[in-house]
Amino acid sequence: MADRVHPMPAPPPPSSSPPPEHAAAATETTPLHPSFRGARPPSPGTYIIQIPKDQVLRVPPPDRARRYKKLAAPPARRRRLRHACCAAFCAALLLLLLAAAFVGAVYLVFRPRAPSFSVASLSIRGLDALAVSSLTPQIDAAVRADNGANKKTGIDYRGGGEVTVSYAGERLAAGPWPAFHQAPRNVTVFSTALAGGGVSFPEEQRKRLAAEQAAGAVPLTVEAIVPVRLRFGKVLRTWTVDVKTRCEVTVNKLAAAAAPANRGCRVKVRPLWWWW
Repeated sequence: MADRVHPMPAPPPPSSSPPPEHAAAATETTPLHPSFRGARPPSPGTYIIQIPKDQVLRVPPPDRARRYKKLAAPPARRRRLRHACCAAFCAALLLLLLAAAFVGAVYLVFRPRAPSFSVASLSIRGLDALAVSSLTPQIDAAVRADNGANKKTGIDYRGGGEVTVSYAGERLAAGPWPAFHQAPRNVTVFSTALAGGGVSFPEEQRKRLAAEQAAGAVPLTVEAIVPVRLRFGKVLRTWTVDVKTRCEVTVNKLAAAAAPANRGCRVKVRPLWWWW
């Protein structure tokens, strides 16, 4: 026997309005303004934002300007060190310029010049017997120091100078250079005693010296190293430096009455020394 199937009632048509209880809940939670609606999360990716140039800020905002200036500036210790170095360099440069100006003024006012020297006379003893193996020469030398080139500059010859006489590179005798002051436009002739010992000549050199003495032309070299100091006026003086002079002379004989003939003297001083 077949069962009877009763027809099911049709579902009610969907209504656009929610039930009253749900409608009240929706009315209470739904925002009233579109701006309160949640924004959709952006999709992942890279975005390029273009801003007009006139809207780009080239200076920090006022509220961050002080902090930007503090961070951009170098540390205070480095600034102090840089300022100190600049100040020291400027001071050294200023002192150098002042010193150069002072030296130039002194040179223009006094016009210092190097003195000239010559050998006035030589008295030689102890070189008669050339055959002796060891000789002890004794020489009295008269030296002429001429400061005529300086009109306003005096020269102080300090102690500790030395005068030597040599023949063919062999030292014969040596003695001190006396200390004295030489005024401007002054010529001073002084004598100094030179002594030597243990001088010997080889056979060939003895023969040549004897031949030169017989011919009346024995070449000798007179050298001097003198510490001097310039004097400008009564107050201003320079520091002490060494002046070297070398004179080539010729004597007619190796005796007390030898007559020297000067062949020229050369004076060496430090570069720019006469300017200061």
